[in-house]
Amino acid sequence: MNIIPVIICGGAGTRLWPVSREAFPKPLLKLADGQSLLQKTFLRASHVVNVSEVVIVTNRETYFLTKDECVDAKSGVNQLGFILEPSARNTAAAIGVAAEVVRQQHGADAIMLVMPADQLVEDEAAFGAAVEHAARAAQEGRIVTFGIRPTKPETGYGYIEFESAPLAGSEAVHKVVQFVEKPQLSVAQELIADGRHLWNAGMFCFTAETMLAELEKHAPTVLEPAIAAVTDAKRSTSKDGYTVELDAAQFSRAEDISIDYAVMERSDNVNVVPCEMGWSDIGSWLSISELTAPDARGNRIHGEAELYEVDNCFIRSEDGRMIGAVGVQDLIVVDTADALLIASRDRAQDVKQIVAKLKKVNHDAFRLHRTVHRPWGTYTVLEEGDRFKMKRIVVKPNAQLSLQMHHHRSEHWIVVSGCADIVNGEQIISLQPNESTYIPAGHKHRLINPGVMDLVLIEVQCGEYLGEDDIVRFEDVYGRVPA
Repeated sequence: MNIIPVIICGGAGTRLWPVSREAFPKPLLKLADGQSLLQKTFLRASHVVNVSEVVIVTNRETYFLTKDECVDAKSGVNQLGFILEPSARNTAAAIGVAAEVVRQQHGADAIMLVMPADQLVEDEAAFGAAVEHAARAAQEGRIVTFGIRPTKPETGYGYIEFESAPLAGSEAVHKVVQFVEKPQLSVAQELIADGRHLWNAGMFCFTAETMLAELEKHAPTVLEPAIAAVTDAKRSTSKDGYTVELDAAQFSRAEDISIDYAVMERSDNVNVVPCEMGWSDIGSWLSISELTAPDARGNRIHGEAELYEVDNCFIRSEDGRMIGAVGVQDLIVVDTADALLIASRDRAQDVKQIVAKLKKVNHDAFRLHRTVHRPWGTYTVLEEGDRFKMKRIVVKPNAQLSLQMHHHRSEHWIVVSGCADIVNGEQIISLQPNESTYIPAGHKHRLINPGVMDLVLIEVQCGEYLGEDDIVRFEDVYGRVPA
C-alpha cells in the first residue's frame, strides 16, 4: 500500500501561550526530552510501514522553521513535501489542497494518513496496527477516522458513537453512527458508561480520490478554491522534496470550516478504528503538566524553581530564570523571556482569553517571542527605547539576509563571532570579530555568513521608526520579495 502521511501543522498559538505564539505555534513547542511535538509526529509518521514521503501543510511564515524541525529529526524519509498556506483557512481547506497535491503527485488511489502535528502517541506499535486496518478500509473507498477508547469522562474532547459490530470482512473497522460535540461532565459520564463512544482523535485515513469526491459533494465552497489555489501555485523542487506555495487570492476564497463540519458530520461513508495507543491531545498547560512526574506534594517542575509549602502546581521556566514560589497551590506558572503566565489549574483552557486581549491591543507578545526565527537564523531583541533598538543576530552557516533597505532607521553592526560579508551601498566588505560597520538609512545592504560556523553580531538601530515592516526587499533567496 502506498501511504502518504499528511501532517497539518498550524495553529494560532493561543492555548499554550506564552511559549506558543502566532509566529511560533504549538507544534513547535519543545517537551522535556528536547523534541518538539512536530518532530514526534513526523517521526511517528515516518515509521509507518512503506512510507517514503511525508507531506506537511503549514503557514508560509513558519515554513523554514518547520522544515528545520523535520530535517533535525533525521527520520530517514526520502522526500519531504511542503504545502504552504498564505492564510489560515481551517482543516477542510488544508486537507482539500493536500488531497489535490497527493493526487497529482501519486495518483487518485494514493492513501492519505492525515495527522495533526500537536498530539502524542506513546504506543507506536498499536498506532501502526490501527493505521494498517484503516488503510485497508481506505483502499475500498471508505473514510476512516481513529477513535480513542476513553479512560475518563473528558469534557475537552469530542466523541464518536460507533456500531458495535465491525464492517463485513474487517475485524477492527466500525461504522460511525454520529459525532458528539464536547459534552458537559454528566453527559460525558453517560457516554463512557454505554461503551459505544470513543474520543475523536482528529486523525483520518482515505484515498485522495475519496476525499476529493466527498468535498465536492458536501463542501464545494472549500474544494473549488482549494483546487484553484493548487493549480495557480508556485512550485519548486530539490533533491530531498518539493514545495507548493498556494495562490493567496484563490485560497482566500475557501470557506473557513473544519473537516469535521465540512465532511465527517455530513457523509454516510465515515468509519472508525477503536484504538488504545497512549494518545494525548496536548490542548492546554494542564495536559502538558501531566507529562512531568509530580513530586511528593503534587508539584511538577520544568526548569529551575525553588518551592516552599507549595502544593499541586505546574511551574515552567523557559529561559533558565529561577522561579521561587511560597505558600501557593493549584497554579500554572509559565515564564518566558518577555511574558509570564499565572493561572489557576482549573482555568487552563482560558489562557486564550489573554491572547485575545493582547491581539486586540496589538501587543507583540501575542505574535512574536523576544527571539524571532527567520529562514537565515534568529534575532533577539536585547533592549529598546525611544528611537533605538538593540538586537543579537545569529546567521546560520552559508545563509544570508535579503538585499534590503530601510527608510526610517540606520543600523550599526558589530561582529561578535564568525565572519561576515556585507553589502553596504556600493561597497562589499568583510568583517571579523570586534570589527563593525554603519548602514545609513536609505542604503541597500545585505548580511552574508560565508563561513562554516554561526555568525553572531550585535545590531543597534537608531531612527524615528523601528518597526519590522520598515523593510524594502530587492532580492531574497528565500522567496520573500513581493511579485
